[in-house]
Amino acid sequence: MSLALPWLQMAPPSLTLQTRPTKLDTKSRHSFSCFCSAAVSEAGLQPSSAIQFSSNSSTYRPAVILPGLGNNTNDYEKLALILDGYGVPTVVVKVSRIDWLRNAAGLLDPNYWRGTLRPRPVLDWYFKKLDEAVSEANELAQGGALSFIGHSAGGWLARVYMKEFGFSNISLLLTLGTPHLPQPKGVPGVIDQTRGLLYYVEKNCPKAVYTPELKYVCIAGRYIEGARFFGSNDDSSGMAVSIDHENSEIAVVNTSKPPAATWRARFVGQGYKQVCGQADSWGDGVVPELSAHLEGALNISLEGVYHSPVGSDDESRPWYGSPGVVKQWIHYLLH
Repeated sequence: MSLALPWLQMAPPSLTLQTRPTKLDTKSRHSFSCFCSAAVSEAGLQPSSAIQFSSNSSTYRPAVILPGLGNNTNDYEKLALILDGYGVPTVVVKVSRIDWLRNAAGLLDPNYWRGTLRPRPVLDWYFKKLDEAVSEANELAQGGALSFIGHSAGGWLARVYMKEFGFSNISLLLTLGTPHLPQPKGVPGVIDQTRGLLYYVEKNCPKAVYTPELKYVCIAGRYIEGARFFGSNDDSSGMAVSIDHENSEIAVVNTSKPPAATWRARFVGQGYKQVCGQADSWGDGVVPELSAHLEGALNISLEGVYHSPVGSDDESRPWYGSPGVVKQWIHYLLH
């Protein structure tokens, strides 16, 4: 999530749901494939086209998708088609990968080096594009409310936009794998990759709520557990555990060693550590679970869900926008 690098982000508020994505059966996958092909053909889209989908018969509020750091508009083409299939008119903010190089302007700001960088003006280019997408969505809404869907950094960028430009017509902010929380200070080896941006967001943006007027829904993925580079995630070997069984008490001593962490888990763990300060955490492969949740929001954790559309596979490595995963959160856009 380095600012200068494009590759790097009414229910009880404390409720956390854990569920596993379902797979579409063969008939459903075929129907969806036909639908996607027909929709793209009818719209006359090319791979490089900006994306806007609408359903004239829809009664659901339009959605605006906010791309994450390093992503572009076309990464969300399939997700937009899926939402349109549910009757949700969708506009994706028009962003190219090269646009993210504009963030390098932050290097000229002394606050970057002090770790006190603010979102504006360095990210004004993104907010301008988001504002254009909101205008398109407002035309579809015809005076009604909108939903924001923020993927990765798009989630906290949505929060900054709502602070700066208002949110009276936004009824839902749904974030997918967003690193909402700033990195803890004082942890050895941890560098604030946002150079102060998330500290600004935490301090200045409105707190998350879950009310009839505005709902925050924060979804985290549990795709892989990270591991410390040195040492073990589990230091509980040899611990005695008491078990009650038919009025008898049995003391079981665990003398087995935990399985050795893979290099992949250690590598992922170092990424998690830079985000939340803890390597041995569960997450979506990029953002740890605990960083993707917000106090006051409806927080949900989905098993087996990967962070990005880039490198994902609907069957073996589904991401937040895969059909079987969307099925688990689409109802928040329909109510």
